[in-house]
Parts: sequence; structure tokens; C-alpha cells
Amino acid sequence: MGKPLSAKCSARLQLEQRNLRSESESLQLGCFQAGAGGLVYALEKSVYASDHVVHPYHLPWSHSGKFSSFDIASVRRGYEVYKQVCAACHSMKFIHYRHFVDTIMTEEEAKAEAAEATINALDDRGQTIQRPGILTDALPNPYANKKAAAAANNGAAPPDLSLMSLARHGGDDYIFALLTGYFDAPAGVKVDEGKAYNPYFPGGVISMPQQLFDEGIEYKDGTPATQSQQAKDVSAFMHWCAEPFHDTRKKWALKIAAFIPFVAVVLIYGKRHIWTFTKSQKFAWKPVKGREPPKQH
Repeated sequence: MGKPLSAKCSARLQLEQRNLRSESESLQLGCFQAGAGGLVYALEKSVYASDHVVHPYHLPWSHSGKFSSFDIASVRRGYEVYKQVCAACHSMKFIHYRHFVDTIMTEEEAKAEAAEATINALDDRGQTIQRPGILTDALPNPYANKKAAAAANNGAAPPDLSLMSLARHGGDDYIFALLTGYFDAPAGVKVDEGKAYNPYFPGGVISMPQQLFDEGIEYKDGTPATQSQQAKDVSAFMHWCAEPFHDTRKKWALKIAAFIPFVAVVLIYGKRHIWTFTKSQKFAWKPVKGREPPKQH
């Protein structure tokens, strides 16, 4: 006589347990997402402390906005600075002349730029030859190997600049501050011959002497080549080299952001449609004549 009542209580208990389990999983997922978001924020805003170094000040770069693009004219000028100043010691092994096509140069300009370079290659007999560069060639390395680079620079091999903008904390700000931050060494700081003092470099003593000076080069577009202008342009160029897909990535982000509301509507509707039965179902038990539960007096 008591079985129908017991089945009813069991079904209700199972339904309540299912709802509690669903709410618990949702709460756990929310806590995980909040924790992950907090960790990412903490890492992004973490404090970098170091002795004997000055942290670079933040500059309003034209490409630093969420949907901002590179100033291509500045990037082109930055390549001129790299070519006339930096390329004497630093390589860019991950950048090829083909990367310039339809980005900072036309195809004809890129081909002409490549043809000016002298590339070491092998002929059909395996002999070393020198030939004009082509679009598929990488920017030439000023030294044959790292030992030769170190021997020519007081034992310190100049680093490759392909990814330098993303490899240093501070990025563009650090590069600009480093290139414009040479000063006379303060009392108590020993600077060996061939080295220089720069407070933005860890330790303060850097093997690279000051390279940029007012009117040190001449821009093709007539822009005044002040030290700060050269530093700004070459910083932008180095960031472009480290992230040549920068503008394309932001374009796709903008397209996806515009598409998100439509996807959200579909997902919300689908979720409500799928969970409608589970959330709104109701269990009802009708006693069978002759098998009614006993009435309590």
C-alpha cells in the first residue's frame, strides 16, 4: 500500500538532486572562470622589480589600441633606420623581403630592395657564390656566425631583432627608452672601454654605444630625422617584424566581435530549448482505484 508514495518521494528526491548537481556544476564553472580571469589579470598587472634598472615610461603608440593599426609610414621609416644603422650589427633572420610586399612596400619596391642586398648562396656545383637578393631571401646577416659577431663587438654578440619587441618587458616603450636613454655614468658606476651607460638596460652598462643622433640619417620622405623620431620609427618597425599579422589579427577580431551577438542569440535560444523539458517537467501520481494510500485519522 505504501509503494506508490515511496516511488513519488524517490522521484522528487532524484529531481532535486539533479537540480542541485546542475547548480553546483554551474557554480564550480563560474568560480573557475573567475579564478582564471583573476590570475590572468594579476599576471598582466604584476610588478617587475629589479635592481639598477629604470623601467620605461608608457608612450601613446598609434598601434596600441584594441583596434588600432600600424602607422605604415612610420614602419617604412623604421626600416630605413634599421637598414642604415642597426643592420651593421643586428640580424633579422625571421624576416624575408617577401614580407614587405603589400604591407610596407609594393612588390616592385620589395624586389628592388632585395636586389640591393648581397646574398651568400651555393651554385649547382656546391660552390659558394654571391648573388643579388630575391623576395624569398631573408634579410642578410652582418656576420657569418655568432663567434664572428662576438669577436667584432668586444665579446658580446648582438642579438637578433626579429622578435625583440615581444621578447623584452615593456616592448616598444623599452626599445624607445633604451635607444634614447644614454647618459654619462654616475659616480660609483664603472664603465669599461667600448661600453656605455644606459639606466634602462639591466645593470646599467651596455655593450652597444649610442647609435641614434639628430640628423644621423636622411629619410626619403623628408621627415626630420631627430633622435626621438628615429627611435620611434625603428621601434614601430621592430614591432611590425615581431608581429607582421598584427593588423590582420585585429581586423578578424573586429569581424568576430560583430558576429558574437548573433551567435549569442542562437546559443541562448538553443540552451533554453534543450533545457526547457528538464527545467519545466512535473511528476504527477494518480492513485489507482482500490490502491489508494491509507488515510490518516
